[in-house]
Amino acid sequence: MKVSQVSDTILVSALPFPFQCDLSHTALVVIDMQNDFCCKGGFGEALGNDVSPAEAIIPKVQSILGGCRAIGMMIIHTREGHLPDLSDCPESKLTRSQVNGKGIGDEGPMGRILIRGEYGHEIVKELKPLANEWVIDKPGKGAFYNTNLEQLLKSHGIESLLLTGVTTHVCVHTTLREANDRGYECLVLEDATAAYDFADHEAAIRMVHQQGAIFGWVSDCNALLEAIQ
Repeated sequence: MKVSQVSDTILVSALPFPFQCDLSHTALVVIDMQNDFCCKGGFGEALGNDVSPAEAIIPKVQSILGGCRAIGMMIIHTREGHLPDLSDCPESKLTRSQVNGKGIGDEGPMGRILIRGEYGHEIVKELKPLANEWVIDKPGKGAFYNTNLEQLLKSHGIESLLLTGVTTHVCVHTTLREANDRGYECLVLEDATAAYDFADHEAAIRMVHQQGAIFGWVSDCNALLEAIQ
């Protein structure tokens, strides 16, 4: 993929056409790379999923984190989880989570499932946020719902988002759609996102760039790293 760079503006080869952004007004968002979703014994596996696709993208996300940290880009990590008393968890979500037995709030191998402060809720050790990076705790699938993310982005003059994490068709896509409605230009990194079922990942990626980038653009880690380096 060919990439050109002029000052702080980069142009990355992407689908459906090149993605342009100003690095000084761009943030990397690492979505829900938590033990509960990426590791055996977590909530993802408790729901009957094979979590290996989520685990497999950790090195890719590491590489993007390293590149973005090197140039001082704003970095935001998100974590899905609920208050210990479950007051922010809708009854419908709680009920559906219990379909395979243990659900949100129940004791699991990593502590109470999807509860803030538990080991399962923590971001995987390979991607541990640095002290100067932001962590958004969200009770829903989208990173904008019931959080201060929008205010944070506005206060830092952010116009473009680079999206990574899990799962492509759920929390990544929900955040993408929320961001799109708010006017942010989004680039999804196909090889730094994952779903438990590849068919879901493939379909979600295709939806991003249809109809002239209806939700955003799709590229890969190598193209982006070449641009920002």
